[in-house]
Amino acid sequence: MRNHFVSVLIAGAAVWMMSSVVLAQNGSWLPCPRCQTDAQREAVGNVADQPFDPGDLSGVWGRGGVRLSNEVPPMTAQGQAKFDAAKPGMGPRAVPLGNDPMMICDPLGYPRWLNYNYGMEFIHLPDRTLQFFEVYHTHRTIWTDGRGLPESPEPRWLGYSIGNWEGDTFVVESIGFDERSWLDTQGHQHSDAMKVIERYRRPSYSSLEVRLTIDDPKIYTRPWVTEATVSLSPGTEMGEYFCVPSDEALYRRTVREPAGGITER
Repeated sequence: MRNHFVSVLIAGAAVWMMSSVVLAQNGSWLPCPRCQTDAQREAVGNVADQPFDPGDLSGVWGRGGVRLSNEVPPMTAQGQAKFDAAKPGMGPRAVPLGNDPMMICDPLGYPRWLNYNYGMEFIHLPDRTLQFFEVYHTHRTIWTDGRGLPESPEPRWLGYSIGNWEGDTFVVESIGFDERSWLDTQGHQHSDAMKVIERYRRPSYSSLEVRLTIDDPKIYTRPWVTEATVSLSPGTEMGEYFCVPSDEALYRRTVREPAGGITER
């Protein structure tokens, strides 16, 4: 991690002063990014011109995730077959009784955790960076100790990730993803060969540029590239948002099954 303590102290003091109104309104608790009202955001004030260290991504970012680009690459025959078999529970392809793994509280997988999210936080440690997501209250480990990617990884929902700095850009490479996860709510799929490359650059105190590349030759005929900018969410802290199986089962019985024509169990 870069030497950024002086700038963090300066920026932290400024944000603390601007956040005092929010703290007063909420006692010792800050609202989560998706819970923060317009009035609370205004109370924090304008943070666009605060000093910052481009080598420090600490903070809570975004309130709506990083949506994958609509320019989906052409699929291979295998990719098209997997996509056709997916039955989403929301969006233009939605069916009431779909097979989205999210509907049985399976882990979202990556990069869907980045895509379907209500805020994320970067936490820098000496040998790793943690990326913490409000949705499912989950953290991802990005190793920065110089290790390489494993040659034959056992599949994981979040894969195996390593990161390094290229100038002012934090570059993350990941492989070894469990094939059961989807890439988004629309049912786009991936294979065990998928490699994900992320590039994070902080051009200002309150903005973070994200470039996400999905490279999966078994499913797509060319890399799928997404570019986005997310904003800092000052005056907030990560909330607790779990997928609770009992709640999901109740929703299925009372909403999805009746919508799908099932009236008796």
